[in-house]
Amino acid sequence: MQEELKNIENCAIEDIKGARTSEGIDKVRVKYLGKKGELTKVLRGMGKLSAEQRPVIGKIANTVRENIEGSIASMINSIKQEELDDRLKQEVIDVTMPGKKITLGKKHPITQVMDDLISIFTKMGFKVAEGPEVESVYYNFDALNAAKNHPSRDMSDTFYISDDTILRTQTSPVQIRTMEKTKPPIRIISPGRCFRNDTPDATHTPMFHQLEGLVVDEGITLGDLKGTLEMFAKHFFGEHTKIKFRPHYFPFTEPSAEVDATCFKCSGKGCSLCKGSGWIELLGAGMVHPNVLKNCNIDPEVYSGFAFGMGIDRLAMMKYGIDDIRLFFENDMRFLNQF
Repeated sequence: MQEELKNIENCAIEDIKGARTSEGIDKVRVKYLGKKGELTKVLRGMGKLSAEQRPVIGKIANTVRENIEGSIASMINSIKQEELDDRLKQEVIDVTMPGKKITLGKKHPITQVMDDLISIFTKMGFKVAEGPEVESVYYNFDALNAAKNHPSRDMSDTFYISDDTILRTQTSPVQIRTMEKTKPPIRIISPGRCFRNDTPDATHTPMFHQLEGLVVDEGITLGDLKGTLEMFAKHFFGEHTKIKFRPHYFPFTEPSAEVDATCFKCSGKGCSLCKGSGWIELLGAGMVHPNVLKNCNIDPEVYSGFAFGMGIDRLAMMKYGIDDIRLFFENDMRFLNQF
């Protein structure tokens, strides 16, 4: 049995030397030291030995096991080192090469303008309110006093998801939702995306951005509206900017007005931007219609308010002198990196 154990040791060491991978070493370990391995088979026969032979054979068997395990461990370390050396050769890094340039991102020009507007109005005490972009017909039209036959309700102007669900055409529904949940005084702005069934051209896109404002309290007048918008125009376009109101019609305000500002490019002298008039159309505004207040359970005999709405994309075009709104959405970095 001593010769058999010695033979097993010699064969195991030869097999270990011939195994050049981790998988090969594992197979050798199972072959000799596993439950059905060569050494295990021999040890099972020790029961037939005499009491004097067992300690001697047992000691030899333990020595053979330790030698085999030591050879396996040594070979595994050698194989791992070889594998590491191979990886290092294959994954050579030239530390003298210049690093890759990391390009820092920046805010989109529309986001920049939106942030500017929010900053201006929040400093005047307005809070930012948000609402869903998928809106009901009630909040988008009915509650805002829009007539049932109003052209804006047509499918040619509005994206309908179902008979009662649309993509909002304005952020005005946020005003209704706020007035339903909040008692006056109310002072909010509602910036966000809107959608209309427009064919893309230099001044129209199916998706655009609006910012609308609402103030409701006791004793609110048209003078408060004019003062608020004049303050906004001076902060946005420059301290010398003036504004004027032109009569207009909106179903949710009465009286209503289109608001013009002196051209920030020529200071009202007349140029190509303002087409020689000295004025540029800025936004729409007016006093909140009593019917709108009633729809929100606010007593128009006690409270009054004003509302205004402006196109953020249009303001960005004016501020940066851009003549085609589609440039904002084409993701051309040569254009966007200018801002």
